[in-house]
Parts: sequence; C-alpha cells; structure tokens
Amino acid sequence: MIEATKKLVEVYAESTPNPAAMKFVVNRTLLADGVVEYFKKEDANICPLAYQLFDFTGVKSVFITSNFVTVTKTNDIDWYDIMGIIREFIKGFFMGGEKLFLGNPFERKIESSPLPESSNLSEGESEIENQIKDMLDEYVRPAVEQDGGAIHFKSFHNGTVTLILKGSCSGCPSSTVTLKAGIENLLKKMMPQVQEVIAEEG
Repeated sequence: MIEATKKLVEVYAESTPNPAAMKFVVNRTLLADGVVEYFKKEDANICPLAYQLFDFTGVKSVFITSNFVTVTKTNDIDWYDIMGIIREFIKGFFMGGEKLFLGNPFERKIESSPLPESSNLSEGESEIENQIKDMLDEYVRPAVEQDGGAIHFKSFHNGTVTLILKGSCSGCPSSTVTLKAGIENLLKKMMPQVQEVIAEEG
C-alpha cells in the first residue's frame, strides 16, 4: 500500500497561448533549477522521456522545467488526437519509476552559452544587466512559466535587451505582443536605459 501511494502520479494538460504547444503538469519536481529543450530525438539521448515522446506522430519539440513538460506539435495534427495519449504516456513513465535524466542535462549546453564575455562589459552595463535579470525573475518569469514557456536574458547592448524564448513561447503567435506590450513597456518604464526589447527563439 505504501509503495502504491509513493508512486501515485497526477498529470494534467493545460493549453498555452501558443496553439501548437500543450503544457503537461506533473505533481512532482522534474527540474529543481533551469530548463532543457529538445528539438530532435537524437539530441534527447540523455532524457528517456523526451526521447520516447519524439516517437509520437506530430511531436516537434519537448521542453522540461520545474514541474511540467511542454510538448509542441506540428501543424498537420490536432491536439484532440494526441493529447490524451501523451498525458497517459507521461503519467505511465513516472509511475514506472524511470529516471528522467541519465546524466547531467545541462552538460551539453555549457560550450554554446549565448552570453557575451564578461570582459567586454563595462561596470555600468553589468549593473544594468543584473537589474534587468532581477526584474525578469520577479515580474516576467512566473507568468511565462504559467503559460508553459521560459524566458532567458541574453544581452543588453546600446539600449537593446535581447531575450531567448523557449517552450511554448518559441514560435507562439502572441509572444510578440507579450514581448512588446508587456515586457518592453515594463522594462522601459522601470529602467530609462532600456529602449527596446527583442527576442530570439531558443
């Protein structure tokens, strides 16, 4: 009885602002910190869940963070056809006690870090960057995670803040509106040094 209770897993699906992405929330911590995203099966060798999800017809990318998995599909398939199956598959994966990662999921990403060399930054720029990161963490990140995505600071240069969008935010039709009407307005209002916010897909 204790063993059964220990293994009880709940997974529910939530739609996101991106019609191509669905968020699958699990009642346990998947990643204590950070995010991972896979765009092809061969890149997901270290993550058996993502690796197997790519076997489902229409799965385009798999994004994992805190307590949810965001699956993005191709346009030629409807969520109605695959949502229930994917939800049950994720539930079965965790109930089976399989490991989510077979090693350090971040190891591969270290060599291609998009951040600029810190030696190129003046002290003033470093301070502004820290303020921008703090504001993103406090005001933006929680809302973006609720929608099944993630946002990362990449750089601040000549008044322009560059962010990286991942998960459901990547390729989302409404992400441009969120970026300009929400994030850009917030940062410009609170920091006069910021003139523009642009985004790159992760």
